[in-house]
Amino acid sequence: MKSDRLLSILLLLQTRGRVPAPELAERLEVSVRTIYRDVEALSTAGVPVYAERGRHGGIELLPGFRTDVTGLTADESRALFILAAQGAHAALGLDAALGSALRKVMAALPAPHRPAAEVTSRRILVDATRWKGGPQPAVDLDTLQDAVFADRRLRLRYRHSGDSEPTAYTVDPYGLVAKAGVWYLVADRRGKPRLFRADRVRSAQVLDDPVRRRPGVELADAWDVLRRQVEESPGGFDVTVRVRRDRLDMFLRLNASVVADLPGGEDTEEGDWVTARLSYPSLPAVRQLLAFSDRVEVLSPPEAREELRAAAASVTELYQRTDRASTSNSQVSEVS
Repeated sequence: MKSDRLLSILLLLQTRGRVPAPELAERLEVSVRTIYRDVEALSTAGVPVYAERGRHGGIELLPGFRTDVTGLTADESRALFILAAQGAHAALGLDAALGSALRKVMAALPAPHRPAAEVTSRRILVDATRWKGGPQPAVDLDTLQDAVFADRRLRLRYRHSGDSEPTAYTVDPYGLVAKAGVWYLVADRRGKPRLFRADRVRSAQVLDDPVRRRPGVELADAWDVLRRQVEESPGGFDVTVRVRRDRLDMFLRLNASVVADLPGGEDTEEGDWVTARLSYPSLPAVRQLLAFSDRVEVLSPPEAREELRAAAASVTELYQRTDRASTSNSQVSEVS
């Protein structure tokens, strides 16, 4: 609606200062011509807004102008009080600030919207962590935050998965991203986007040099490129399995990161089984399926079945050997 758009323009200008008309048009999904018409409407309504054309031009409010209008709708008020997992705010040292901010927002809300917002905060909770993900290592984000907000370069000592010794990097940070309970630093290294898990950073030092980001690239842009690289990278080793229906929910929770397809094959054994396709980084990784015992069966490829058979045989041999040793020691004790 036009009234919502006018308020959005007003709040954006109040927050950002001068904003180019094409950027406003892109954010609000309208044409540049519509933006100029909206600016004229705001000016007619008494808002001191003006537009400057040219390379460095844009739309701006007169210095010193502020509005106390919140303009929040009922749905917008409720949306603000759907809180993500508290761990994200705690990791950034913002737990207390978040609570204070929400109390101020509640006080500023139109009276009819307050009950709905309060009920939403008690009825809806978003927890971004996975089931049974295990304890997460402590992460010190202070230095990373300092570099991000000060627009300074970072020197990292970073341990890659499988490496015993950390590697030194000098990077240009864009920002921090929390995904499924894990913090990542998004940065350029030598002009190329890189992803660093915060819990693998062994040390970090903020440098005096200003950050050297690629022109026009924001955190969301760099993250989108890196996210697609991870999601679209070759899986390495595809395995087709069938899963007992009574264990399907748990199976999907524990294997969410490797489930590539769930066709839902339902015909075998009176519909007690569901077929799924998994994508592992390597053949030995299929051994984690042993945790499901006879509730999961590998159908293909043959080398995956052989890998599990060999692993199961090794476990059986281990216990048989232990039992034989225990029996032998018991017999020796009796003779003595």
